[in-house]
Amino acid sequence: MDIIDDLKYRGLINQVSDEEALREVLKKPTTFYCGFDPTANSLHAGNLLVIVIMMRLQRAGHHPIALVGGGTGMIGDPSGRSTERQLNTKEVVASYADSLKKQLDHFLHFNEGNATFANNAEWLNKLSTIEFLRDVGKYFTLNYMLSKDSVQTRLESGISFTEFSYMLLQSFDYLNLYEKKGCRMQIGGSDQWGNITAGLELIRKRGHEEQAFAMTFPLITKSDGTKFGKSMGGAIWLDPERTTPYEWYQFWINASDDDVVNFLKYFTFLTKDEIEALAKEVAEHPEERKAQKALAREMTILVHGEESLKQAEHISQALFSGNVAQLSGAEIKQGFKDVPTYQAPRNEPVKLLDLLVEAGVTSSKRQAREDITNGAIYVNGVRRTDLQDVLTEEDRINNTYIIIRRGKKKYTLIQF
Repeated sequence: MDIIDDLKYRGLINQVSDEEALREVLKKPTTFYCGFDPTANSLHAGNLLVIVIMMRLQRAGHHPIALVGGGTGMIGDPSGRSTERQLNTKEVVASYADSLKKQLDHFLHFNEGNATFANNAEWLNKLSTIEFLRDVGKYFTLNYMLSKDSVQTRLESGISFTEFSYMLLQSFDYLNLYEKKGCRMQIGGSDQWGNITAGLELIRKRGHEEQAFAMTFPLITKSDGTKFGKSMGGAIWLDPERTTPYEWYQFWINASDDDVVNFLKYFTFLTKDEIEALAKEVAEHPEERKAQKALAREMTILVHGEESLKQAEHISQALFSGNVAQLSGAEIKQGFKDVPTYQAPRNEPVKLLDLLVEAGVTSSKRQAREDITNGAIYVNGVRRTDLQDVLTEEDRINNTYIIIRRGKKKYTLIQF
């Protein structure tokens, strides 16, 4: 199937400006772009959908331009928001833009000839107010701008002229890339339709005959209605320092049966036959969670690589079996990132009974005695029932960690 049909099978096309004409254009290598506003020093799971779509188009022979909004990031996109964004300084935006470039390069490989990185600060920071009003603003009526959803939804709560003008700046981006890079298509989330089609309007009104196109994909939500890309701890980041590979793996492997097949279509490069075979497994043997394992495996390799996948699987298996002593120090740091941690004040042997109270594992020595006697306390996965037990250097993993488990799931990390 061609790229349009593949995207449709995967449920990735929400709107397209002229599908018949676009199909013809995409029969030859075509330059397209997508924008990323630098609002943080890392992209997140929600951004991954458009990155994967760019990769699909790239693999089909087309030329992606990843545009980071070093200029528009100073303004703030009103799309999908009920309040004004807090403006960051020029230095902060520039540092975020640099971080995003490195992350995008991991997927698109800018130095290999078939992908380009751009930062709209290069042209927007040079654009004077008079030039902007004459060369861009005069082509848009107030009525046209007010009709856009991104503006309509903000009229009651209020929208500043700063964010109101964002649409025009994004339109100028498209015009600039069309004229200088031969860019024929812009893609983005469905909330970007108004901004993207405004770019088409500007290109047309500036007298360009070669048609430009707009394509959007649906904004992803989970089957329970909650926002995709969030967990109890907040956003799921691509940066391994903010979301460890183990946490990333766990996010995908915990996908519900109602979501997993769609996620396989959206995010992986598995074929239609492979996805339908996994869908059959979900229907007939949901307890085996083969689809979730495949999803977690594919997504961890894509973002973090084979070695990180092996670590994530090793951590998961150790935690499931309780055999945590087999973990390395680096794996413990990942797998127990959000577990209560106690920094031991001394580097010497300590009675287990005392440590349970000091580390907050139990509320009192009386409770600690009961838990030890009843077999509820595990040290590095091994049950300890001796009230006189003393923990020494030999009990430390990587000479740094002792993992205490109370009951089935309550872990505390002791760090020396």
